[in-house]
Amino acid sequence: MTQKPYGVDPPSLRRTLGVVDGVAIAASSTAATTSIGIGLGVTAGVVGLHLPAIMLLAFLPVLGIAGAFSRLNRVEPNAGNGYVWVGRSLSPWLGFLVGWVSIVATVAFLAYTTAVTGSAMIQLAGEAGLHTVAGLTLDPGSTAQTTAVGILVLVAVTLTAVTGVKTAARLQSGLLVFEYVVLLGFCGYGIVTGPHPFSLSWFDPFQIPSATALAQGLLLSVFCYWGFEAAFTVNEEVRDPRDASRAGTITLVTMLGLFLLGSVAFQRVLSEDELAGHGAEGLAFLGNRLADQPLAALPLVALMFSAVASLQAGVIPTARGMFAMSRDRTLGPVWSKVSAQYGTPAVGTLLIGAMAVVVAVLSLVIPRLADMIMATVSAVGIVVALSYALTALAAAARFRGLLREDWREGIRAVVLPTLSAVALLGLGGYLAWSFYTSADHFEVSADNGWFLLLAPTVMIVSGFAAAAWAKWVRKSPYFTTGRGTDADAPQLLATPN
Repeated sequence: MTQKPYGVDPPSLRRTLGVVDGVAIAASSTAATTSIGIGLGVTAGVVGLHLPAIMLLAFLPVLGIAGAFSRLNRVEPNAGNGYVWVGRSLSPWLGFLVGWVSIVATVAFLAYTTAVTGSAMIQLAGEAGLHTVAGLTLDPGSTAQTTAVGILVLVAVTLTAVTGVKTAARLQSGLLVFEYVVLLGFCGYGIVTGPHPFSLSWFDPFQIPSATALAQGLLLSVFCYWGFEAAFTVNEEVRDPRDASRAGTITLVTMLGLFLLGSVAFQRVLSEDELAGHGAEGLAFLGNRLADQPLAALPLVALMFSAVASLQAGVIPTARGMFAMSRDRTLGPVWSKVSAQYGTPAVGTLLIGAMAVVVAVLSLVIPRLADMIMATVSAVGIVVALSYALTALAAAARFRGLLREDWREGIRAVVLPTLSAVALLGLGGYLAWSFYTSADHFEVSADNGWFLLLAPTVMIVSGFAAAAWAKWVRKSPYFTTGRGTDADAPQLLATPN
């Protein structure tokens, strides 16, 4: 039965998207070029020359999570996805927590990507010969400079996202084509011509230096895959909800191929010290090693395009998640206001962009971009692992009857998601414990364990506080039934392609 927490038919979004649009949004959210250009260098600083191993190992639990998302989406397509599914199958408190941490993690990610975008633009300006502006020396490693430039881009893409996901998907499709052509070309050339010999030990996870390095490397790699589920946040805007499942799976498998290609290429071209030492500027360094200007600048342009698309792809699913929560009165009504002109949660989209700007400014307490990236990824990685694990357990609980009816389907629907959830919970818990025991005092530094643990702790604790407000102050019916508003109950506003 349809819930009407505001006493009227729940607001709905326009169904205009196909599977290709879903892939464009999910792939842009995952941002393979950004993950390769920045994430591989950061991860190499932890696991050394075992990037292919850690990428393959992290793919396994994420694949189980993707299967859980797909099955749940088939029976209950909803813009809230994990928030609705976990609330119904496990607990409304845990469901709200999944929705909440997805929101705050994405806002943190947007702040991080804002700085990455600015860094790529400043690097590109340097390649073009522009090194100073009004007497200020441009530094792509400065958080202040990169954030200032990135905020301008964030404002622009947020305004574009307001006009509708169809417009955004078309823009992202064009950017993706350019990015992937450049990635495939440079990485393929690097694999063939790189001076460092190929080694099967690159694929051996048992040679990673320590258990802590393995856990942190896995969490960094899970973060690289994070974003494929953006396809499920627009499942109320695709013409067939099954297209969201197809888009999510296609995106995830594509990311695996690109990450393996990129990691092997980086290790063929760059030494371990070069990989770890260049971090956020790794892709630009690779381009300069493989080509002369102006061709050497192409990977940097691809990185900039990826970061821009990722900003927009981060705004879109977050606004949809908050739209679904607002429908259930777990968040305020402003988030579920749908623009009559664009058929999108326009006000919510603008507010998400504004929140990301505020967090980006607050992140200036970490002066070096590389340190900010490590701190953000560590914090987001822990809460993403928690969110994924709870969604997988929701799928296992919901489909547990399949174990009696069809054991093969039961293994795919129950056992694999459960194993993936246990792996991610164990991973996040171990890393949180290692952060806690690695320091005896607090300081704002990316190598201080208590500081790294503070952000995910605040995200989780604030989630339970917000849930208590929604239950006892807003008196949301979600906490009584555990069910989200039925997105397909009202007459949807169908529009032509």
